[in-house]
Amino acid sequence: MKGKKVNPAPRKGWVNRRRFLKEASYAAAGVIGFPYFVSASALGKDGNVAANERIVMGCIGMGNQGTAHMGWRGGSVPNLNWVEPGGFMGSSEVQVVAVCDVDARWRNRARDIANKYYGNKDCAAYSDFRELLARKDIDAVVTATPSHWNAIVDIAAAKAGKDIYCEKPMSLTIAEARAMANAVKRYGRVFQIGTQQRSDRNFRFACELVRNGYIGEVKTVTVSVGGPAGPCNLPGESVPDYLDWEMWLGPAPARPFHPGLLRHGWMGYWDYGGGEMTNWGPHHFDIAQWGLGMDDSGPVEVIPPDGKDYKVLTYRYANGVIMTRDKANGVLFTGTEGKVEVNRGYLRTWPDSLARRKLGPDEIHLYESKSHQGNFLRCIRTRSKPICDEEIGCRSVTVCHLGNLAYRLKRPLKWDPEKERFVNDEQANRMLWRPARSPWYL
Repeated sequence: MKGKKVNPAPRKGWVNRRRFLKEASYAAAGVIGFPYFVSASALGKDGNVAANERIVMGCIGMGNQGTAHMGWRGGSVPNLNWVEPGGFMGSSEVQVVAVCDVDARWRNRARDIANKYYGNKDCAAYSDFRELLARKDIDAVVTATPSHWNAIVDIAAAKAGKDIYCEKPMSLTIAEARAMANAVKRYGRVFQIGTQQRSDRNFRFACELVRNGYIGEVKTVTVSVGGPAGPCNLPGESVPDYLDWEMWLGPAPARPFHPGLLRHGWMGYWDYGGGEMTNWGPHHFDIAQWGLGMDDSGPVEVIPPDGKDYKVLTYRYANGVIMTRDKANGVLFTGTEGKVEVNRGYLRTWPDSLARRKLGPDEIHLYESKSHQGNFLRCIRTRSKPICDEEIGCRSVTVCHLGNLAYRLKRPLKWDPEKERFVNDEQANRMLWRPARSPWYL
């Protein structure tokens, strides 16, 4: 199978970046404003990019993943004896000026990390994300909130004219993912979902082998991820004084506090997450979608295991490809003439010679990104699409949600990927979204 290159070349040059970004933001929001310049004290360490050419960033959700994206690579809450730069904070293009979290421990830790690294006291700390988004000096935000918050926070960020790097899983429901993608498009923002496997050479090359027909006609894809979430029956405990529990719950149903819901604990419960299906699922199902050329589509049927004909969760695509949630080392593509299996730090092909294949100039070359965060920063400057944009994120997490809904309903579901609705199944269609607790809404 041959095809043209699909790696978009970004536009070159960015004169007066801050003015360009701000005018684009104001045009999208329908308002007029004046350029904002970072104060001299915000320059931080020597050698950084000039302040009015820096990407000014705020971070929302400062748990382990949020602080890792910001730049923290270890250490306990009170221990700030050393700061190892990494993530966005480690880039001279970026100035982190604000952090936000409903947990004062994580919020204050993140603020202190930024101030220590930059050698100043300019990083502000907020408990309400709306205060951070109201700052007109902030160009972009990193959001690493629990799934039940992502849609509200990211849509508000898009409306506020911020570019968005969103930690997966993108959403709690299929309808939320679509609303997020639509908002990003409407307000002209750059959006990157944190499914960084697309910025890894092995995953890209594996998908290029599949897309160029080197394993023949694709018959099956095996994806190895954990299972779905379940109901939350954790007992109630007293709310600690460092936590705004009401704000943590936000649009989710009211329930008593339990420490097991913090950090990543929320992922295992339906009200806040989708289990490993939406934890590792957005990584591996995303690669399956990429290899199948389904970034703008998806499966047409999903069948839960029934103990008889279907031993594992099974998806069917319109072209006849069958995808299962089963045992593999990451993602396994099987075709009529060979196989490709790929995971982090791992690539295996059948025959072995496929792993040494050099693609020709006229074959399909997929979007190449060597750094997921660097790709996001580049796209902010060029106003081009990143490697995992809002549409890709929406379609990939939809695959995860489809599987979870099949598990919950315990029956096969037919899906129309164009209309993004279930076929002749109103019970399933009512589960495309969930009502939000007042006063929160999309």
